[in-house]
Amino acid sequence: MTDSPLRDSPVQVANKSSNVSALAARGISFRQLWRREWHVKQQGAVQWLYPLVLFLVIITLFPLAVGSEPALLQRLGVSAVWIAALLSLVMGVDGLFKPALDNGTLAQLVVAKASLPLWVLIRLVIHWIFSSGIVAVLSLLAVPLFQLSWFEAWILMASIVTGSPMLLMLSAVASSLTLSLKNGAVLVPLIALPMQLPVLIFATGAVDLFATGLNGLPILALLLAGSIISVLVMPWVIAMTLKMAWLN
Repeated sequence: MTDSPLRDSPVQVANKSSNVSALAARGISFRQLWRREWHVKQQGAVQWLYPLVLFLVIITLFPLAVGSEPALLQRLGVSAVWIAALLSLVMGVDGLFKPALDNGTLAQLVVAKASLPLWVLIRLVIHWIFSSGIVAVLSLLAVPLFQLSWFEAWILMASIVTGSPMLLMLSAVASSLTLSLKNGAVLVPLIALPMQLPVLIFATGAVDLFATGLNGLPILALLLAGSIISVLVMPWVIAMTLKMAWLN
């Protein structure tokens, strides 16, 4: 995905370049950042469709590989869907910040004194909508593919919604840390996956508890709390890392 300039119009881009002081005084609003990032995401439809296709391929081929025994499919279905969701999420984070650094968007934001944490948060929220948000809905395919009940499927979707923001923030941190490296995209899964495994274990455990008639709400609440804390804290950490990468 290739980021477009901060302003869509070439005339506005030229004006911004020649009047940096005015931009710094005025700043860049939340609405401008959101519209810009939403437009960029729509332009790069092919890139964000790849992880969704990967998710569909994994959950479709998995039942064909393990067989059609209902008991086995029900036992492995939740783990298979969550592993597919995790892999599709990791696959899509390598291009979160690299294009912005390469084409000068990050430099424009720094020079214009825009709020980097706000920009990071907006970028990640939009990325979550087009990745894990859609994956959460697609996880309902576990009903026909893995013979799960609708109740288990809804709990599975809830676990993805509550746990995936934390996974995305951890992946984004790994992506920002490897931004200045030549082959940093290869290192992103190696850095992110060890931190993400506890989320995977807790999320699948919550669904299993509900499936056996026990209460898994405390685990879902723990995942939600972790995601909220990550959303509040991680954008600041990522913003500092991005600024250091730009300065270097």
